[in-house]
Amino acid sequence: MARIVGYIASSLDGFIADPNESLDWLTEPTNVDLGEHHYDLFIKRIRTVVMGRATYDWILRSGAAWPYGEQRCIVVTSRPLADPPAAIETRSDVDALIAELRGLDDGDVWMAGGGRLQMAFLERGALDEVEVYIASAIIGGGSPLFPPTGFKGKPRLISAKAFGEGMARLHYRFD
Repeated sequence: MARIVGYIASSLDGFIADPNESLDWLTEPTNVDLGEHHYDLFIKRIRTVVMGRATYDWILRSGAAWPYGEQRCIVVTSRPLADPPAAIETRSDVDALIAELRGLDDGDVWMAGGGRLQMAFLERGALDEVEVYIASAIIGGGSPLFPPTGFKGKPRLISAKAFGEGMARLHYRFD
């Protein structure tokens, strides 16, 4: 059975992007070395990437090359994708998608991008673990790490680690 995991960065004040959808606060040069927790190592163990439509559209607007050519990619949306940059699947029923993902046995599933879809999975008890990287930046607003939905939970902290002065990693498991 596949594990469904999150790997996401947040500002210290709890936002994953600023009001202009920018990640400059995260990608500016720093002295942060994530070592064994680096994204490049994380993505190698991911077989399936799941994202919401807003994250998909944001990636396309960035103008960057499609980053998930080696993974199966599923976009949760009710609207068709016009001219997708790769072989991308779509789903609109989150409950059916969770059942499908739980049936996979070829590697981990990553809930990529924003907090809305991660929250939908959390509300259904379908997010197994999440790594949250807290950047030493206060950005004053934007897209929240976890949008307020009324959901309450008590994840178990597996580990916490500081990476210099610029980043901390919090690793949680949802039982």
